[in-house]
Amino acid sequence: MSVYDSDAEKIRPLIIGCEQKVPTLSGEMKPYINFDNAASTPSFKPVLEAINQFMPWYSSIHRGAGFKSQLSTLVYDKTREIVLQYCKAEPQFHTVVYGKNTTELVNKVSKRLMTADDEFVLTTRMEHHSNDLPWRYHQKALFVEVDEKGRLDLEDLRRKLKAYKGKIKLLAMTGASNVTGYINPIYQAAQMAHEYGAQILVDAAQLAPHRPLDMKAQDDPQHIDFLVFSGHKIYAPFGQGALIADIAFLEQGMPDQVGGGVIDIVDNDYAYWTSPPDKDEAGTPNVVGALALARALQVFQEIGLDVIVEHEKELTRYALQKMKEIPGITIYGSDDPQEVDDRLGVITFNLDGYYHAFVSAVLTYEHAIGVRNGCFCAHPYLKRLLKVTPEQNAAFEQRLKEGDHSDIPGAIRMSFGIYNTKQEIDRFIQALKDIKNNKIAGLYRQNKATGEFHPENYRFSFKGYFEL
Repeated sequence: MSVYDSDAEKIRPLIIGCEQKVPTLSGEMKPYINFDNAASTPSFKPVLEAINQFMPWYSSIHRGAGFKSQLSTLVYDKTREIVLQYCKAEPQFHTVVYGKNTTELVNKVSKRLMTADDEFVLTTRMEHHSNDLPWRYHQKALFVEVDEKGRLDLEDLRRKLKAYKGKIKLLAMTGASNVTGYINPIYQAAQMAHEYGAQILVDAAQLAPHRPLDMKAQDDPQHIDFLVFSGHKIYAPFGQGALIADIAFLEQGMPDQVGGGVIDIVDNDYAYWTSPPDKDEAGTPNVVGALALARALQVFQEIGLDVIVEHEKELTRYALQKMKEIPGITIYGSDDPQEVDDRLGVITFNLDGYYHAFVSAVLTYEHAIGVRNGCFCAHPYLKRLLKVTPEQNAAFEQRLKEGDHSDIPGAIRMSFGIYNTKQEIDRFIQALKDIKNNKIAGLYRQNKATGEFHPENYRFSFKGYFEL
């Protein structure tokens, strides 16, 4: 049972900065609407409170004899227990390796995965670059296709697993798309991968803030072998991500980074690596980041994942209904307000006749609404959804090589967090309608070197807000 009321207004006090006002072109200070949660979330207040309570006791962990070092070590080790429990992992088989973020940890697995010359990693056409490029550059990659709407083609997944049976070492796939919000059937995919002799890695960076995580038992054919997610997307933006992996896998080979903390003994001509997870955490670890990540997971449990899921479904349903009322809007992926069970509150769109960077600029400067525009670190996927032709792509690439970012393909993305409200969506919809009706106060100029738009003769003055 949640300890919080399901009303978002009761949860908003848990979020730092969600009532902040920011300057606009008119001179009016307006409440900031953050619809860029898919990129990074603000901090939970209980997370920051836990950090502040801990900091007087902080010290470098492991091998320190002092009281503070012993206490900090205890806290750090406890965070791993919390992460394993939250993900329903089995401590006898799994451990938690910490790193800066999902990107770093996917790279860690890609470097450590031992493959033969005739073995492949299978990933998908809908991946964020963090779960695409590491497999291209450290392994040999194959790709599962997506359909015209951007959904994973499960039949193609089975075809490729069958065609390369015994040669697919790992299936690496996103738990949920950061472009269309589609939630992938990771457990069905896991069962298929295991059936054909492969393991599975799930990039849960987008999934973790919005749905429960479950590694499943090791003897369950649907179990997840590797799970990765980031603190900065789960209301703990303090530089920590988590990889939950099989201890047996981590025991193999040498760590991808070496230095202090990863060894048992070193001499001039040899080094003996220590046991996981320390083996894969070279240098002084981010104790504060681990504390933040673990505390955020506790807050999710206190709120109740069922509360989070239902609230964000309702926001997504409401936003899609309202957006469909705007003429000339194109939503990528599903635009059906009734299809919210298998998608997140990530809505990517364009307004006919208006360049994506221009729309984002007007939302920023005139309406105090933060969204994201571009290709969202998923260039191949978004260009497919945009139906960019090879000829158009070649022309874009040539202009980019010449330093001209003025006409690159892209879209606008709004994405919800647990604290967003229908009232904020109403403001957003009205802002889009104003843009479509050319109710635009500023005269905007584009910087071709960056592709960004700014109002003529106006720039934000950041003095007085925060300075070092």
